[in-house]
Amino acid sequence: MKTSGEITRVRAAFTLIELLVVIAIIGILTGLILAAVQSARSAARLTVCSNQLRQMGLAVQTFQSAHQVFPASGWTQAGPGNPAGKYVGWRALILPFVEQDNLHRLYDFSTNWWEGTNLAAAAVPILLFECPDVPSRKPVTTAVAHPPRPAMTFANPIAPTDYEAIMGLKPSAVNPHLATPRYNANNRLSVMHRNSRNRLTDIPDGTSQTIMVVECGGRPDVWRAGRLDTSLSNDQGIGWADSEGAFSLDFANADGSAEGLGPVAGCTFPMNRRNDNEPYSFHASGANFLFADGKVKFLSESIDLETMAALVTRSADDPVTDLD
Repeated sequence: MKTSGEITRVRAAFTLIELLVVIAIIGILTGLILAAVQSARSAARLTVCSNQLRQMGLAVQTFQSAHQVFPASGWTQAGPGNPAGKYVGWRALILPFVEQDNLHRLYDFSTNWWEGTNLAAAAVPILLFECPDVPSRKPVTTAVAHPPRPAMTFANPIAPTDYEAIMGLKPSAVNPHLATPRYNANNRLSVMHRNSRNRLTDIPDGTSQTIMVVECGGRPDVWRAGRLDTSLSNDQGIGWADSEGAFSLDFANADGSAEGLGPVAGCTFPMNRRNDNEPYSFHASGANFLFADGKVKFLSESIDLETMAALVTRSADDPVTDLD
């Protein structure tokens, strides 16, 4: 029996329902925060990729100022920056303009990229040439023959690249998509192609409307529409020093199993369907592209095919509508 001086104390506590509600709220907030963090990280990686392409654009422009021509995507004969006429790629040519002077001095331009000390240079990773959104890939320690390059085993894995020059387009693959065939051997090329010597005046379509470098992420691993295909191999674009990785646009089908076969075969996708010889990024819904005037633009996967074809040619008199 309580006396009048005693006070009854009631202990406060959560009911089971209240506890479950709190847990549910915490779970929802955590999910929202994680989604926001993931989105912010993805946006940051996209920005880094864009900035890297922009730096490459400045380097290409600096090379053009020094030699009065844009670098070739790959040399197989003597030319600006390649007096010995060896197999040399455009990334090796711009090394001194991307703060890689020591690596440029190590690189021996009197030999092909796969010979002598060039393999030591080719093994040095250059973060500028790697997109941060690309998954890790297996080290490149061997290469099949790609004449005149022999089959090789590398003492040190050669370092990769996720960016490549677009040489132009393949008329036989692109013309079927057009109401009137427009492209031929005379107007199919872009700014940087094999053994090219293009000046600013050789881009009548306009530097602001001509793409010269594209994302081509993940090589030499083979990707098909977001899926790594370990059953396939790729002998081009095996590293940043490789001079034979550039390609021409021809469009692919939805799962990336075919390219260049026209609209009847469903080859109606301009990017992100296959990373061997087509633009390919690991960003959502599009990719970054470097234009001849040095600007970088993110283009949607759903870009009109005729517009995309016009963008990768420099002298086809094919005007492009405003992309903004």
